[in-house]
Amino acid sequence: MQTNFSLAQLADPDVAESEKIIRTCVHCGFCTATCPTYVLLGDELDSPRGRIYLIKEMLENDRPASAETALHLDRCLSCLSCMTTCPSGVHYMHLVDHGRKRVEETYVRPWPERALRRLLAEVLPHPHRFRLALLGAKVGRPLRRALPGRLGRLLEMAPNRLASPSPVDRPQIFPAAGERRARVALLSGCAQQVLSPEINEATIRLLCRHGVEVVVARGAGCCGALVHHLGKEDPALASARANVAAWSHELEGDGLDAVVINASGCGTTVKDYGFMLRNEPQWAEAAARISTLAKDISEFLTDLGGLEIQRPTGQKLAYHSACSLQHGQKVTAQPKVLLEAAGFRVQEPRDAHLCCGSAGTYNLLQPELANRLRERKLGTLLELDAAAVASGNIGCITQLANDAGLPVVHTVGLLDWATGGPLPQALQGNPAFVEGHPQMAAAE
Repeated sequence: MQTNFSLAQLADPDVAESEKIIRTCVHCGFCTATCPTYVLLGDELDSPRGRIYLIKEMLENDRPASAETALHLDRCLSCLSCMTTCPSGVHYMHLVDHGRKRVEETYVRPWPERALRRLLAEVLPHPHRFRLALLGAKVGRPLRRALPGRLGRLLEMAPNRLASPSPVDRPQIFPAAGERRARVALLSGCAQQVLSPEINEATIRLLCRHGVEVVVARGAGCCGALVHHLGKEDPALASARANVAAWSHELEGDGLDAVVINASGCGTTVKDYGFMLRNEPQWAEAAARISTLAKDISEFLTDLGGLEIQRPTGQKLAYHSACSLQHGQKVTAQPKVLLEAAGFRVQEPRDAHLCCGSAGTYNLLQPELANRLRERKLGTLLELDAAAVASGNIGCITQLANDAGLPVVHTVGLLDWATGGPLPQALQGNPAFVEGHPQMAAAE
């Protein structure tokens, strides 16, 4: 795609990077076939190609974002399916992130929209605040029909049951059982430790059981993804710096073999820290080093090898591949291979590349589109007649678990159970996971 940026414009490193990305686009349109919003809406401007044109026009003309540009960038899920499809290697993720930053800096949204986005940015990345907000939402749920628009939706999405804070999320070291095979830092995250603390608990049990020392580093916290995708660069970079500092301290101390992440949306962001902090000399090298150490839990377990299966499995699982895992990180085979090695029978639904509609805060900011994508995904998962759905991202799990008709659990919870840990809470009482059930007997 031809561009017409001035030298003065290209002096801005973000503009220079975006210009390079725009030039790689050859207008082929392959991305439209796999873009969830284009599939739903059929609007060129709700496709990656259309959004690239909007960003190009905004940046080239060096003008504030228009309402139209904000609308169509807001509708983007950042699922990155387009990057998997693109034959030209267009790095759409970095381009849309820059576009959102420009929208946030130059476009004045209606005040209810500004208030909601600020609320999400100030609450979700902070576990204590998020917990208090969910408790308040639970109390206020009877009033949801009286509240306008998305405020009522926020109350509806609050979980009926809220787990107590887990002690494993506090800074500490969990020793390896037996001879130590590796030492890793675990990102405990923000929303996940509130919505499903058992995921971190299962991860730590599983790793320690297989000879891995796990450290929850002091000073590490939210990865920054939630605010980053809202176009709020400063708090996103602040989170990145804090995590880089915390993990670098461990790396320079007792060392780290990996930074393990069990929320794939977070993993995509941490693996991008090197790019995000590339223009900050005091952080660039350390950030790049942390990005190379970052691994999804399924990647690390695959490299580690030798999981010791302690109970018969055999259940049929529907595997939902989170967009951030399959498109953002290009991790596709590892979770399925691990589950199959543990004895589960794994199947993927049709249109597995399409997003479930969670996408960070998307299901809160774009509830209508998110619901349509959710219903489509649930339909394809239910077709498989599986005992449970396995996934590797808390956003997807939360999105699909509501009224799904079948339990949705994290991959690591299933692996923990298969290797001697407790049955995930969502599966308790499920007959397919009771010893003696035909599905388990088939595996024996």
